[in-house]
Amino acid sequence: AVVSTQSTGIDSYMYQTVGSNAVQYVATALGVQLFECEITGAPVLQDLGYHATPNDEVEDLYELLKDIKAQTSCTAVCSGAIFSTYQKNRVEEVCKRLDLVSIAPLWERDQDVLLQEMLDNNLVIRIIKVASIGLNKSHVGVHADSLLSHFQSINQKFGFNVCGEGGEYESLVTDCPIFAYKIKIDTSVKICHSHDDVAPVWYEKFESISVEEKPGLKELSLKERLDRTLVEGA
Repeated sequence: AVVSTQSTGIDSYMYQTVGSNAVQYVATALGVQLFECEITGAPVLQDLGYHATPNDEVEDLYELLKDIKAQTSCTAVCSGAIFSTYQKNRVEEVCKRLDLVSIAPLWERDQDVLLQEMLDNNLVIRIIKVASIGLNKSHVGVHADSLLSHFQSINQKFGFNVCGEGGEYESLVTDCPIFAYKIKIDTSVKICHSHDDVAPVWYEKFESISVEEKPGLKELSLKERLDRTLVEGA
């Protein structure tokens, strides 16, 4: 299943909110059930560690996972944390309270190697928000494969996190080998959130999204697509 949190703002210490209206299409592309909730809390407790805190945005995740566990046979939560201890600690704390296993398979991977590995394995990664020195409006809506060398350059100059783990950018995977459908951003607009002279914040607002069926994959289960991908990549 895909778990999604929805927020009306774009600034969150815990969640990616830009592009959240595309998550339903990710669930469709994967062929899995979508569970989502609205974020009503705020980052009340901003320490690196976390414990249950009233009105904190993490408690929305707790309530959502609590409902999912009650409705399904869910035993674990997989997150994409790579270098954010802040986020990883919060997922782990929520899982501990619910007796769920927290899985972070990408944790502390070399970001340069990891992004190249993702691209080599045919992940189509669209940059949908930028908030860093070296990035601007022109990079929004661009695919990561064409920006890899630029990312590496500003990493060497400014310590830029190549996978965006410092909030430098946010992204959306619009296609990968286990998707049964490609996600198509039909129309969108670029919006400036902050006119900072050094690190302007721009993001992409999706106005129209559709999916395109990939021949021969719709009939396969997610497990069959995973197995086929593993065999082809061996």
